[in-house]
Amino acid sequence: MEIAQMKTINDRAAWLKGGTTVCSNLPIEPPKKAWRLVLLGAPGVGKGTQAELLSEQLGACHLSTGDVFRAAKCLGDDERSPAIEKALEYMRRGDLVPDRTVLDMVTERVRCLRCCGGFLLDGFPRTVAQAESLERLLEWEQIPLMAVLDYELPLEEIIDRIGGRRTCPACKAVYHVKALPPRAAGVCDKCGGKLIQREDDRPESVRVRMEAYEKSTRPLIEYYERRGLLVSIAAEAIPQETLRRTLTMLNDVVANRASGK
Repeated sequence: MEIAQMKTINDRAAWLKGGTTVCSNLPIEPPKKAWRLVLLGAPGVGKGTQAELLSEQLGACHLSTGDVFRAAKCLGDDERSPAIEKALEYMRRGDLVPDRTVLDMVTERVRCLRCCGGFLLDGFPRTVAQAESLERLLEWEQIPLMAVLDYELPLEEIIDRIGGRRTCPACKAVYHVKALPPRAAGVCDKCGGKLIQREDDRPESVRVRMEAYEKSTRPLIEYYERRGLLVSIAAEAIPQETLRRTLTMLNDVVANRASGK
């Protein structure tokens, strides 16, 4: 089976704003196959880039919980749901948003999970408890999860990717000393500001973040592995090559299930 390029991208308005908001460019007809996937991957592994490429290729909508929380800050008080209000309260205090609140926020947007175009769920679940809650929600809605994509990259390569980032404090432009250097070293191309390395992008900080990610995510990976849903993908290549690997492995998943393997 070949995966055809769909190029059906919408503004995710229903996901970002919730309520009765309707997305643009909804599929007129359901695709032959609606892909329903969860995306996992450590910071710096390129998961966001893959989500964009997969959304364009498969026609599935990129549903990022992080994007919802960021968009919520711009909503008026009368536009915020109870779950979003609670989430923002935790974020203002610098606390993690609890599992129950994140699940409530996703449940408020369950029609996005039911969309005939499929979904790429990014940022949720983050824990086994969230995965169990998501499993119950999808079973209730009779929505089958097809696979969980886990993008992998050796620690030293993650440190190189994140540690090489440089940011302009003035205009927020982001560069990389190797992959995307500015024309003049240390100077922003856009506004001429002095580029800095964020504290949490320093190698020692990245190592701490990766250790925390590994500790929290390993049980989640094992959870999906036991359910036969986990698809591990090496992400050290350029984005288009990683996308090719992803599509090949998704084809294999479909072929194996069709043959009863």
